[in-house]
Amino acid sequence: MGSCVICGASANGAICESHEQDVLFEFTGTSPQQLTSGRYYSGTVDGFAEFGVFVNIGDRVTGLLHKSELDRRLDSLDWDQGETVFVQVTGVRDNGNVDLGWSLRQSEREFRGKLLDDPDRGAVLPDEDDEGDDADEQAETQVEDQTEKTSTADAEESEESADDSQQATTDGAGASAAATESEPEPSRVQIATLSDRVGDDVRIEGEVVGARQTSGPTIFEVRDESATVDCAAFVEAGVRAYPEVETGDFVRLDGEVELRYNELQVETEELEKLEDDDREAVETRLENALRDEARPDDVDLLADHDGVAAVHDTIRDAAEEIRRAVMESRPVIVRHNATADGYVAGAAIERAVLPLVRDEHAKSDAEYHFFDRRPLEGGDYDMADATKDVTRMLGNRERHDEKLPLFVLAAAGSTDESRDGLELLDVYDAPRVTIDASSPDEGVADLADVAVNPHLEGADGSDVTVGALGANVAAHVNTKVRGGISHLPAVSYWADAPEAYTDLASEAGYDDDHTTALREAVALEAFYQAYEDKRELITDLLFEHEKRDLAEHVAEQFRQKLGVELDTVEPNLSIRGENGVSFTVLDADSFTHRFDFPPTPLLLDELHRRKVGADEAPGDTHVTIGVDEDEIYVRSDDRVNSREVAAAASEQAPNAGIVARGTQDGTIDFLVGEREAALDAVVAAIAERL
Repeated sequence: MGSCVICGASANGAICESHEQDVLFEFTGTSPQQLTSGRYYSGTVDGFAEFGVFVNIGDRVTGLLHKSELDRRLDSLDWDQGETVFVQVTGVRDNGNVDLGWSLRQSEREFRGKLLDDPDRGAVLPDEDDEGDDADEQAETQVEDQTEKTSTADAEESEESADDSQQATTDGAGASAAATESEPEPSRVQIATLSDRVGDDVRIEGEVVGARQTSGPTIFEVRDESATVDCAAFVEAGVRAYPEVETGDFVRLDGEVELRYNELQVETEELEKLEDDDREAVETRLENALRDEARPDDVDLLADHDGVAAVHDTIRDAAEEIRRAVMESRPVIVRHNATADGYVAGAAIERAVLPLVRDEHAKSDAEYHFFDRRPLEGGDYDMADATKDVTRMLGNRERHDEKLPLFVLAAAGSTDESRDGLELLDVYDAPRVTIDASSPDEGVADLADVAVNPHLEGADGSDVTVGALGANVAAHVNTKVRGGISHLPAVSYWADAPEAYTDLASEAGYDDDHTTALREAVALEAFYQAYEDKRELITDLLFEHEKRDLAEHVAEQFRQKLGVELDTVEPNLSIRGENGVSFTVLDADSFTHRFDFPPTPLLLDELHRRKVGADEAPGDTHVTIGVDEDEIYVRSDDRVNSREVAAAASEQAPNAGIVARGTQDGTIDFLVGEREAALDAVVAAIAERL
């Protein structure tokens, strides 16, 4: 027992429980589980991500300070990499991930003292840390680490020389020659083999794909034809080593393979920037290997489906772009429509890419740096979305020397609404892949490096979902996940799923009720958490088969909320006919609970399915229309072209400001003051075309 340094009360160590949060702790342990939740710790900024800041606590543990924990916007945080900061440990997860909280006190003098958090002795005063031998200290600095390593190497070399002298029993000249003979150059090895070479001196050759300065060494991220690894080069604490070497350079590096923070790292002893023939040889070797490995095998599609078969070649092209981005240490950003269909496509690609990122990069947090999935609330990749993305990617390039990401747009990128956004990415030469089943506008697909869309191949895409396309792309990106995503195409269909996909889901253990529950659960979460990182929740819903109860629980909430809204709107629907076409009109502005679930497009989809399925005789033509404050949503079995309708309606109501968003069954905007004129003109224009 000891006494509290603040109040003098009896304590298990140097601080009592009531004052633990008044002092600052310096962590000397080696494992996340040795941290104490609730305590404030000093740390150093390790890196930045779009969702928060990674902070090193001590020498062996890294935690995440999520942006939701900050008292300000992440982009206004003026921390630099390697800077000392103060954070609170809020929790340690079973997998070792450490959650950090914001500390209002960002100066050591604002705390009422400083203690060491020693796993063996508890909370102790710094002057009690009298573990004499530097080699055994758990809080040694980068300078001490490098000094000790050099001293040890010198001692080993002297010892080996002494042994050689004792064993040399022939003549003195021979012994002298042996002592002065230079060490042979190490043979080049592939980075993928380094896990078997811990403690060995190695030589690697490759491209520098990232460089960052810490409070200690400079960290070069080097990629060869097999994988990527961090290489630490030290000259002086916080001083840039090899300043002539930048991202994109090709290098030859000699060093010792170590495990640091339980991750592979090469301690650099010599680094040479390659020029001329040497550079060309390495660059050619990497390019050939990259091209061969990035091109996916000509695997079969998930099921026999004509609409998807029409784009099999472009599916392979899209998969190659994604695989290549991972191998080039280029972040992959998936932007998808915030619908169940868009989420299925985005989640399928995420499922395929994350294992490749983990295989490519030694750092445990690489999947957060090199992959992100962001929903598109408006459904299109417009200028606002592109501006946010460009701002982020330029900031990451400036602050972290990061390559421009590959953008994959799912359920977006085919229509004029995405043209400006794609053009902005094109200005910066950021690579782009679009995966869509919408009828495209002329020239938009040309703004993508690869465009997967059945309509571009002259196929009938009316029975193709983006979820089906995305799942097939994912199966080509990573064949190992094929079995785990085979149920996703069936999940993406609200009605009339092709039998080939329902059979595929059944074979994987997902019956019709289960796929329906998954679709409904994802649709609900897509609405309520549009601005959050949904990686874990969506993973649990779509891929954790044993958590079926979770999907059923969320789906039940979906059904209740949808049922309440249907009961509200059905007595208030108006029916009108024109030119042999039956129109069901919903005044969503007056007869729905706005800003709550379900959103008008999803509600209108359900109304149209019910109306057509229950009331209409075969051969009848039926259109369902929803009218919001200044928008008209159109749903029809004949896939009305909204651009043609808007053009004709604007002639009939020239003062209504009628313009279309999207092509088939899209949205038509109008001026609020011309609501009735706009609706009449749109109804008449649709009737003329059916």
